[in-house]
Amino acid sequence: MAAIFQGVGAATSLSPSNCFDSKKLLLSSRRSPSGRKACFFVVRSDGSVKSGSNQRSQRAQLSITNAVAAKADSAASTSASKQGHELLLFEALREGLEEEMDRDPRVCVMGEDVGHYGGSYKVTKDLADKYGDLRVLDTPIAENSFTGMGIGAAMTGLRPIVEGMNMGFLLLAFNQISNNCGMLHYTSGGQFTIPIVIRGPGGVGRQLGAEHSQRLESYFQSIPGIQMVACSTPYNAKGLMKAAIRSENPVILFEHVLLYNLKERIPDEEYICNLEEAEMVRPGEHVTILTYSRMRYHVMQAAKTLVNKGYDPEVIDIRSLKPFDLYTIGNSIKKTHRVLIVEECMRTGGIGASLTAAITENFHDYLDAPIVCLSSQDVPTPYAGTLEEWTVVQPAQIVTAVEQLCQ
Repeated sequence: MAAIFQGVGAATSLSPSNCFDSKKLLLSSRRSPSGRKACFFVVRSDGSVKSGSNQRSQRAQLSITNAVAAKADSAASTSASKQGHELLLFEALREGLEEEMDRDPRVCVMGEDVGHYGGSYKVTKDLADKYGDLRVLDTPIAENSFTGMGIGAAMTGLRPIVEGMNMGFLLLAFNQISNNCGMLHYTSGGQFTIPIVIRGPGGVGRQLGAEHSQRLESYFQSIPGIQMVACSTPYNAKGLMKAAIRSENPVILFEHVLLYNLKERIPDEEYICNLEEAEMVRPGEHVTILTYSRMRYHVMQAAKTLVNKGYDPEVIDIRSLKPFDLYTIGNSIKKTHRVLIVEECMRTGGIGASLTAAITENFHDYLDAPIVCLSSQDVPTPYAGTLEEWTVVQPAQIVTAVEQLCQ
């Protein structure tokens, strides 16, 4: 395996990122993943539910209906065309991963149960049979060890994808991610790049308890040298996965546990999403609503109510959690002059707090009202379903916040 040495005079914490335009890059046709079985509860784009036979997915699906009930009129998504093929979000992630493993023999996967079991949410299903146990490597329950192994593999020229069975478990690998993954490009004087993807499920699920309901965006955002993105649809899940694998920078891809069974039609042609670009979900005039991941659907559900009340909200899925797409965000603020941030992250030190600071520093003169941020409560996520729901932002709260902002 070839070691990568990049001799540069002045090293920076991030090497120049590869930016891809999904509208311009249309390459060879995709190859369908083999052995796919439709044994799940499926939530379609119109909110309808199709039943299946997998008992394991039924319990998780109970809350997905509410999470994606408002999935509609995505203005910027090119997947709205009737052409293409329908995939669940976890299948879209697998398709993107499989295409990149076909394209580049340096791409490999490692993590707990990613091999013949197919991953805890089946993102790597059947890949071990196709690529072998060395490219799809089952690891012991030792996040610190196999994350460090992945970082070392990236230093020597491979392009590993490290799966955390749950994002909360990656706290055990925080030292490797912080002191090695994010800093080695800088501390080596630019001699090493770390093209690694760290991904896995997170967010508040359905009564998974406090330790399995972590939102670690706020933990990792302060680490220099790391990019962070959050997928919210099958279309951008595949596009962001492919872009993250091709990037020369370490990328953390956040996936929400309640969105894996979301279904959407995506193009047959190959495409890549820009890692640093937000998505305009719904154009509007009265208020800019910034959100990401599962909260995108709570916002769109609230948007329907707001439109019926005479408001015209502009909804942006920021997608890139680090760095922020201040170009798209700024243009929206210059038009609406009001900002509402909706996140599932904790209020103290969360993504919303960083986004508020960035907007205040760059666009304060364009604001006609204070920035409002709706976040999860600063408490461990309760196991009881009713209490769990109270800790997360609900559509009714979004409606109330917009009404107060636009008075």
